[in-house]
Amino acid sequence: MLLQRLSSASMDLGALATVMANSAYINARGSIDGNAAARDKKYHSRLKLPHITACEDLRDTIDLTFDTVCLEQPIGKLLFREFLSAAQYHGPCRLWTDIEAYDVAEDADTSQRASRIVQRYMKPSAKHHCPFLPEELVARVREAQQDAADGLFAPALACVLAFLRGAPFTFFLESMYLKRFLQWKWLEMQPMDADWFLDFRVLGKGGFGEVSACQMKATGKLYACKKLNKKRLKKRKGNEGAMVEKRILARVHSRFIVSLAYVFQTKDELCLVMTIMNGGDLKYDSNTFSDNTKSLCDALLVKEVEKRMGFKDNSCDELRAHPFFTDINWRKLNEAHVKDNSCDELRAHPFFTDINWRKLNEDPKVVYAKNLDDVGAFSSVKGVGLCEADKTFFDEFSSGNISIPWQEEMIEMGIYNELNVWGPEGTVPHDLRRESILEQPPPPKSSTCSIA
Repeated sequence: MLLQRLSSASMDLGALATVMANSAYINARGSIDGNAAARDKKYHSRLKLPHITACEDLRDTIDLTFDTVCLEQPIGKLLFREFLSAAQYHGPCRLWTDIEAYDVAEDADTSQRASRIVQRYMKPSAKHHCPFLPEELVARVREAQQDAADGLFAPALACVLAFLRGAPFTFFLESMYLKRFLQWKWLEMQPMDADWFLDFRVLGKGGFGEVSACQMKATGKLYACKKLNKKRLKKRKGNEGAMVEKRILARVHSRFIVSLAYVFQTKDELCLVMTIMNGGDLKYDSNTFSDNTKSLCDALLVKEVEKRMGFKDNSCDELRAHPFFTDINWRKLNEAHVKDNSCDELRAHPFFTDINWRKLNEDPKVVYAKNLDDVGAFSSVKGVGLCEADKTFFDEFSSGNISIPWQEEMIEMGIYNELNVWGPEGTVPHDLRRESILEQPPPPKSSTCSIA
């Protein structure tokens, strides 16, 4: 009887622990809109841009080519476009933006958008006429604008970017906007270890450790943290595979693949902080899947690699030909961006007419993961010691913040707008003036009397 009561009490405590862990996780999931309540004030206050004298040497050490700064890096692209507007390059800047909008527009809107682009930028009398566009290119666009085909303005976009790579980019490199970019790169390079993250409940377990939900304290953004136990990794000879996984995730940036945002280590674990997928395992949604969806999942999960559907012969044609994707415009899907932190525009597309989003999406009050007791805990690893070579590997593995996801987080969570402040009427701010370091006000005088 006593054993039964103890067992029952243990089960009740386990269930209570799961409820409490789920509650904390759900509350965090509901507060990831970047507002002040979702942030830790102490860590948020540590996100500060340095004085320019602390980071101007980065000009000689980081990649400052046009493609890297102005196309690939989100904050660099925003700053370059701010520069173009301030420097009166309104025509090419707006044409660049409008072509991007055309590429992701619905088919019903493309004809009107095409006409507007021609009128605004390709007529000599237009306010924002772009004279660097070749006449033969403009003539071809005019002839084809009624069809509004995919890629209609691709040659024009190439010309815009070629123009911007010249004098505009040269002037940008000498402007306060480039200095501000160096400030952001300095902040991006600052180490952010486990102290910057608040751990929530364990979501699952893999071969080398656990996966838990976590929150970046300074911004409030929710992530998943994959923890690889160092001794277990060594015992199972998993170092090489772990490094390959980390390098791939760090280099690939796609809305179809989870993004790796931070990599750091603790005393016992290597930590990969990446996009959290709140929906959980497929088993939680499989009852809502259509026949085509089930067929696609089956094909992607075939055990034998040679029979598995996927990327073959440098092509995704086999995937794209599957009935599930019949109505997908791949180019537009590739170009599309989530707007205003919302997928409503994408969900409203006719392709998704029959989707019950409420059922397919995770219930915000449900955690799609096993109870904590069912996840189980790893046993300690015995008989494995870590040597200097292991420590060298762990240091190499822990490469810090991943540039593009980190910048996207700063923009998405409102940090960019908070810190990206200029002087009155767009003038050079105090922190970008080298001489201002000498103008720091003296410390306040103490009111305490001292007797010699």
